Amino acid sequence: MSAFFTVDDLIACYRRGVFPMADAREDERTYLIDPDSRGIIPLDGFHEPRRLARTVRGDRFEMRIDTAFAEVVQACAAPTPQRAETWINGEIEGLYNALFGRGLAHSVEAWQGGRLVGGLYGVSLGGAFFGESMFSRARDASKAALVHLAARLVVGGFKLLDAQFMTDHLGQFGAREISRGQYRLRLAAALEAPADFYRLTPGAAGAAVLQAISQTS
Repeated sequence: MSAFFTVDDLIACYRRGVFPMADAREDERTYLIDPDSRGIIPLDGFHEPRRLARTVRGDRFEMRIDTAFAEVVQACAAPTPQRAETWINGEIEGLYNALFGRGLAHSVEAWQGGRLVGGLYGVSLGGAFFGESMFSRARDASKAALVHLAARLVVGGFKLLDAQFMTDHLGQFGAREISRGQYRLRLAAALEAPADFYRLTPGAAGAAVLQAISQTS
């Protein structure tokens, strides 16, 4: 990817089902990925594990939307004991911050005691949400953020939650793998769907979040 790659180029990539990655945080090279199979989390089949549902219902975390986007991206890019390298280099970080400035990227943040302890971020185009990365500094913080995201997408009329790659971690939420062709058909329909990321009130209680999800499951 060259220095001439712009935010508009990135938006065009997402619209055709391609996304950027780097091999390492300090690697200046960025690649466009178009996998044969794609992980998605069906919004009408989202599943929250029982213990996690209790955590969400108990409002253990204060959930905020878009109040610390840059900090969430930085936390997702930082190495951890379980993950020495990440795919978010400086160019990718700058592009997502620019998308956020246009209102096309969002963060769901878990706060505890005034401290950001987990969250996730992604890209929103039409009725499609492309989940990018998540981080956690407290048990279940990122998982709670994912549950809140799912409810927000359901209430907002979204049709597609793209998880990029299928993992065991995402499988517990109902994620499944589909072919590139199936994904592109779903993507095309979702991009044309009207959706509103902010329709669910920021700071909605956990009980209301779980109820919103259960109405479509």
